[in-house]
Amino acid sequence: MTAAALADEIGIQPTRISDRYTAAQALGIVRDGVITGEGPTTRGRVHFSRTLDAADAAWCVRILTADAVDNQPVSRAECEALFEINAAAAERHDNGRFDDLFAKAVVHHAAAASGLPVPPRSVALSPDTEIESWAPTRAVGVDTDVLEWIARQMRGSARPNNRTLMRMVATLVGVATLPLIQMPSMFDLGM
Repeated sequence: MTAAALADEIGIQPTRISDRYTAAQALGIVRDGVITGEGPTTRGRVHFSRTLDAADAAWCVRILTADAVDNQPVSRAECEALFEINAAAAERHDNGRFDDLFAKAVVHHAAAASGLPVPPRSVALSPDTEIESWAPTRAVGVDTDVLEWIARQMRGSARPNNRTLMRMVATLVGVATLPLIQMPSMFDLGM
């Protein structure tokens, strides 16, 4: 199925997002638009392939904070789509909005998957909310399998330079006492 057909079927509009599965699919459509510079998320504007701009970041925000999913934790599938968008975007023209959203979404997933309380997405993912105000700052209760999954995603990413995400994961990993040898090249400890 083409991205345009999928967009018509599930509706790329946030009002048509019915659950975390359709949100992940919609993020896949954004990813395709970033990769090709074409598709439903790029209509009516100039968009270069492999470029993430403010409109792409805004699509991600609208999808991730749609009413139907606002009170649900960010899913692994949504995070995987965000990792793919991050890797696909060779150039950024969004003033850091995607990186902020990306870090917050991944930490929201990690905390929730570990059974820790998380605020609604509209609060947690807001650019006005500091991640430290709600994210776990200690690994007490954080599932090490989730941290290892994040580390694998970051290791496999073509663009592992999200400093907020790396700082949060480094803090949690350090406290969780996972040997850094398990995560070679994940962090530039000179940061």
